[in-house]
Amino acid sequence: MNQSKRKFGRVLLVGRPNVGKSTFVNNLIGQKVAITSPKAQTTRFPIHALYHDERGRIIFVDTPGIFNKAEDALAKIINHKTMQAIKEAVDVVVYMVDQSRRRDFEEGRVLGIVRKIDRPKILVINKIDQGERYLAQYKFLEDEFKDVFVVSALKHQHTKPLMDKIFSLLPEEKAGDAQQENLTVPYPLLNLDSKTFIAELIREKVLLMTGEEIPYRTTVVVEEIKERNDKLTYIKAKILTTEDRYKRMLVGSGGRKIKEIGAYARKEIALATSKKIYLDLKVETDPHWQETYY
Repeated sequence: MNQSKRKFGRVLLVGRPNVGKSTFVNNLIGQKVAITSPKAQTTRFPIHALYHDERGRIIFVDTPGIFNKAEDALAKIINHKTMQAIKEAVDVVVYMVDQSRRRDFEEGRVLGIVRKIDRPKILVINKIDQGERYLAQYKFLEDEFKDVFVVSALKHQHTKPLMDKIFSLLPEEKAGDAQQENLTVPYPLLNLDSKTFIAELIREKVLLMTGEEIPYRTTVVVEEIKERNDKLTYIKAKILTTEDRYKRMLVGSGGRKIKEIGAYARKEIALATSKKIYLDLKVETDPHWQETYY
């Protein structure tokens, strides 16, 4: 590739829930732009993040995983937002599969959607660091995709050749691209404000520190961010959940659980913002939060 000609374009990441799309983007950019957890519905809306090096700039569109069957209202909303993102103008599609999990009907649905996208496509087989568990079940896809890469997004293994291929498929950067895509912002997240980003960091801790049922019944809203002085940032936030019984679980005996979530979230926010954080966190019951906030 001619190194003197910088590239610029949008790359769509698509796949089932939890295949590793957000981990790939985070490790590639070198800082957290999308929260991660082993649970479905971790990513609830598309995230636009900027990657750049001497070759040019890429806007990665990290989409929520596509569910085969949307069992609840939120899953339906997530699927809808993902389909909207897929219909946006992109230059390259990265279809990511998780070879540590069996291929199933959900994978078949995602593949059907990818087949209909008329853009250069790359197949990325992820989680090779876990051994070749179900790799054989995905081998047939290599006949369908010209470009195939087997990687570990978590360990950052074999991602350099993948990035070389992505850049080779992107168009050359034109004058005005930066202004058109609002690339003058210093932070790599292009479509999230600070309140949304911090809310996501707190929600990640809820996902990681609660049982199977609670995460899908909760969201986080940041109400206020205030610089108290040069050294301290005050953040007021609330965890919303659908029922009082989930609220009791989130608060915990003697307030132990909410204090634990708050402590871990505060450390994460401080690390992400390089500021000392005072986090005022509470739990409220709101059975209609899905309709209000999504």
